[in-house]
Amino acid sequence: MGKKVKIVLDTDVVLHFMKGDRLSLLLDIFASECEYVMLSTTYDEIRNKDQRNQIDNHICLMKNLTKIEFNPTGEMRRTYAMLTSMFGRGESACMAYCQFEHHVIGSNNTRDIREYCSDNGISYLTTADFLYYAIMRGKMTESDAAQMIADARAKGSNVPDFNYKTHIPTTQM
Repeated sequence: MGKKVKIVLDTDVVLHFMKGDRLSLLLDIFASECEYVMLSTTYDEIRNKDQRNQIDNHICLMKNLTKIEFNPTGEMRRTYAMLTSMFGRGESACMAYCQFEHHVIGSNNTRDIREYCSDNGISYLTTADFLYYAIMRGKMTESDAAQMIADARAKGSNVPDFNYKTHIPTTQM
């Protein structure tokens, strides 16, 4: 039996689902075939105490999210250093980790990650992709997705527009 693919969550996707009151849903969409992880670098970006407590609850109590210390060495370290000269620390950590460990990034920061991921064979999922697969798998309805987006936006999250009928996922899962 091979190791499970990890979905390495960047801060923005986590916050979209958290502000939309659906963090548990995010961590359930691919639970049967993937592990959800958050690198220490992205975990450290969460400054709000209540949000940090929600994440800790999923790590410690529900055990459906794992925090991994990000201490790159060798080529991964050089790649991370190069990426941080162009992008944020969280996105850079996710891209470097997934490039060398062959996992999937969960990030909505496509402006920063799209080209690098494409050039380096890194798969990624956006907030819209997670919503799409949640609907496809019967874990939420289209109206649930619209409500989640509205709830997240009402709490200041910049969630992109989403249309289930026209969405084409960035990564096939």
